Amino acid sequence: MGLKYKHILVAIDGSKEADWAFRKGIEIAKRNNANLLLVHVIDTRSYALIEAYDTVIGDRAEKLAKDMMENYHKQATDAGLSDVQYEIDFGSPKVRIPRDIAKKHYVDLIICGATGMNVVERFFIGSVSEHITRYAPCDVLVVRTEKN
Repeated sequence: MGLKYKHILVAIDGSKEADWAFRKGIEIAKRNNANLLLVHVIDTRSYALIEAYDTVIGDRAEKLAKDMMENYHKQATDAGLSDVQYEIDFGSPKVRIPRDIAKKHYVDLIICGATGMNVVERFFIGSVSEHITRYAPCDVLVVRTEKN
């Protein structure tokens, strides 16, 4: 691996930490003349039981994700990046991002936000950023603040 990144993935989940990660991702992509892949994984485990009663929840989640990703894509191109793509996937974000999506796109840097889970939540469900850090095939930047 060289000293420059060529394929940067930013994990987007709608949180303020993900927004900070996105903004840092733009700046890192500019400095490295890299492409930027914005990824949102719709966690299907979180609405599996609800979907039995509301069959359109998956469609609604996908529409909201598409709108959000289009907005981020526009912000990135408005900031001067020319090679920006986004991908919406389904499943567990902590599995899909490091094990599948990063490998599929030959990503050499994943940027994600640190979320504010408490100790009990981390014990039972685990942190997405922790799993990404543990299983990613590349460097990982976990963003904790909006400071540059």
